[in-house]
Amino acid sequence: MSVCSSRHSLSSRLALTLFASLLPWLQAEASVLLAFPQAELEEERVRSSSSYRVMLSPIREVGSELRAENSVRLAVEGSGQLFRMAPGITRQDARRWYLEQLQNRGASILFQCSGRECGRSNVWANQVFDLSTLYGRDAQQEYLVAGFEDGEGGRWLVVLYTVTRGNQREYLWLEQLQLADDAVLPGLDGEGGRLAGPVIVPWEGSVSVSFDWGAESQRILDSMASDPNARIVIAGFSGLEPGETLEAATDRAERAANTMSDLLDRSGLSRSRHIVRAIGPLVRFSTPERPENRIEILVIRPPEGSSGNE
Repeated sequence: MSVCSSRHSLSSRLALTLFASLLPWLQAEASVLLAFPQAELEEERVRSSSSYRVMLSPIREVGSELRAENSVRLAVEGSGQLFRMAPGITRQDARRWYLEQLQNRGASILFQCSGRECGRSNVWANQVFDLSTLYGRDAQQEYLVAGFEDGEGGRWLVVLYTVTRGNQREYLWLEQLQLADDAVLPGLDGEGGRLAGPVIVPWEGSVSVSFDWGAESQRILDSMASDPNARIVIAGFSGLEPGETLEAATDRAERAANTMSDLLDRSGLSRSRHIVRAIGPLVRFSTPERPENRIEILVIRPPEGSSGNE
């Protein structure tokens, strides 16, 4: 082998080694959320488009045409990843993993649906995502779109779709899309960025109330409410029990909301910052992540230049 050929071979190997060392960094640049550790990555696709369509409502198929009451086309750069859950792990486990990260980033939920209200799974799989692996049971699917701003001012859109297939295997499709600077998306522009949350806390009990609340939930809320001038809205929801009056159900929700206010006050988030509201059963919207008996905690940041005393 000639010296020139040897040098060329060495240069090629060095280039490949350098590319391999940079690959994880390049992939990380296209994502901002930590991958769920108990799932296997089966496929990854680049998402780069000047007119990428994102669904913000349930979908249906009329003939061969995809229909949605609300959708947007945006200039995006990012990735889509298909994950299969490990044995014994559910798609709800993975969904909660990503929801906690979104809450920690103060993301706004732009649209979500579950089960048959989303439309047909085969339409999501084949028409929306172009990925037949996602074709599963209509009653066992969830779809969510959320948006947030990162620490450098970049705006991100996250699409989550989970489904259980007929063979009981459970999958999650995750898209992490960075928006172009001039992209316009209602709910992710202007004053909407002042709202963070909600942190959803299930509760149970009547006279004595207990919460599904731990250190991770506290950490997320502390991060969201780090601005001392931000207000913390604590909204109490409840179901309407058989034979129960509206007033009694609302009283239970108010008791739960006040108990949560006490808990947050003891944890260092002063009661003086709280706005407590009892919604009771007046808003009927429940999913596996939003049970009827729940607290929803929102953080409202003050306007620019304000002292927070609104």
